[in-house]
Amino acid sequence: MSQTSDNTLGTARASALPPVNSSHRHRWWILTVICAAQLMVVLDATIVNIALPSAQQDLGFSDGNRQWVVTAYALAFGSLLLLGGRIADLFGRKATFLAGLVGFGGASALGGAATSFEMLVVARAGQGLFGALLAPAALSLLTTTFTDAKERAKAFGVFGAIAGAGGAVGLLLGGLLTEYMDWRWTLYVNLAFAAVAFVGGVILLQRTTRDKSATIDIPGAVLVSAGLFALVYGFSNAETHDWSSAATWGFLTGGVVLLGVFAWWQTRSTHPLLPLRVLLDRNRGASFLTILITAIGIYGVFLFLTYYLQQSLGYTPIKTGLAFLPLVIGLGAAASLASTVLIPRIGPKATVPLGMGTSVAAMVWLTTLDLHSSYPTDIMLPLLVAGLGLGLLIAPGLALATAGVGAEDSGAASAAVNTMQQVGGSLGTALLNTLATSAATDYLDGHDPKDPAVLAQSSLEAYSTAYWWSAAFFTAGLIVTAVLYRRGVPATDTDAAPVVHM
Repeated sequence: MSQTSDNTLGTARASALPPVNSSHRHRWWILTVICAAQLMVVLDATIVNIALPSAQQDLGFSDGNRQWVVTAYALAFGSLLLLGGRIADLFGRKATFLAGLVGFGGASALGGAATSFEMLVVARAGQGLFGALLAPAALSLLTTTFTDAKERAKAFGVFGAIAGAGGAVGLLLGGLLTEYMDWRWTLYVNLAFAAVAFVGGVILLQRTTRDKSATIDIPGAVLVSAGLFALVYGFSNAETHDWSSAATWGFLTGGVVLLGVFAWWQTRSTHPLLPLRVLLDRNRGASFLTILITAIGIYGVFLFLTYYLQQSLGYTPIKTGLAFLPLVIGLGAAASLASTVLIPRIGPKATVPLGMGTSVAAMVWLTTLDLHSSYPTDIMLPLLVAGLGLGLLIAPGLALATAGVGAEDSGAASAAVNTMQQVGGSLGTALLNTLATSAATDYLDGHDPKDPAVLAQSSLEAYSTAYWWSAAFFTAGLIVTAVLYRRGVPATDTDAAPVVHM
């Protein structure tokens, strides 16, 4: 990957570098700490979903308000990520990482102890806020800790598997905790993750110096946060209102305009929140699109297959979580293969489109599910294929979206990666859910809506529609990534970021 002199510019300066061949002796323990924090953040996007019916019954909130327990997290997370990434650059990755852990754990405890709907929503928004500090700091720490190309590939393979499989782990853990304990433990469990990561972070991570004269780009922070908030809110609004709703398009249009103004302002700001040099490399741009499309597709699989297994086939929450294990296994294996073998030998131009094509095949396969499908042949195999495809996308996408970025920009680049994940997940959930609901409604026209068989078939039509659209997104991703990614193996630059050394 090409490097520019711009990589030497920035507002936050790292401490003096040790020799480039030096490496932290506890780097693999640091990876464990980072992965524990990342797993906590990722699984929280799905772990609460299975617990929602129990929480709703306990706290007595309406079906219309139910979505806000999920949306409040995505709204705060997605709209504040870039600000969180810049805070990590300016005030230190270790301090930001630890503050995020404490805040996330505190918000989780508040949610677990919630006595009202409003208290639960505020807690979920708090999780999103501190997650926006934690996630970019975690990825930035990973980028700056592993400087050896082969070791970095292995580390990103593990991190990519965690990032991709966290949603499935959340479904399984949520089912276990809800069924055998109480819905509140889907929030309390975060305290264990946060405690382990905090103790490890305090012991293993080293503080880096910073430029105390540097300032945060306040106008940029307001513009990007408001723009992302409007986009995420618009997509969420589309779940409960028709796509022709003036509010939906008003928020979406406003979000696009605000983000356009943000991009313009970044060329004028003395201390830009997201230096545009981070986005201008072709491999990075392709990687951001890869992460966005993967998030759309993977959330679609989790959402609609969960409904199918529980409502159409009558699976329990625990059985549903276990059903996703082939996806987790396939994803982990493919992520490791992509990071350690495929990207270093043939590069992303073949690897990532291969993952997109494999994901297309899995989505099309899932459209064949019906009320008589058997798990071994009709569900397990396409989930395994989906995991293989997603693994070929996630690890390269994460690694190449931050590779070659200067140390002063690593937090901003990491935040941009997480922003793509959150916006993609919100877009996928809202868009696919709307399309699926429309398909079910269309099927019911001319049929008896009181007939259980008709209702069951309408649900299958909804799921199938969602999978076809997911396949369409992955097909578009195949074309775009095949065009954008450069040929050959990406160049590595071990001087692009400092070692976190203590």
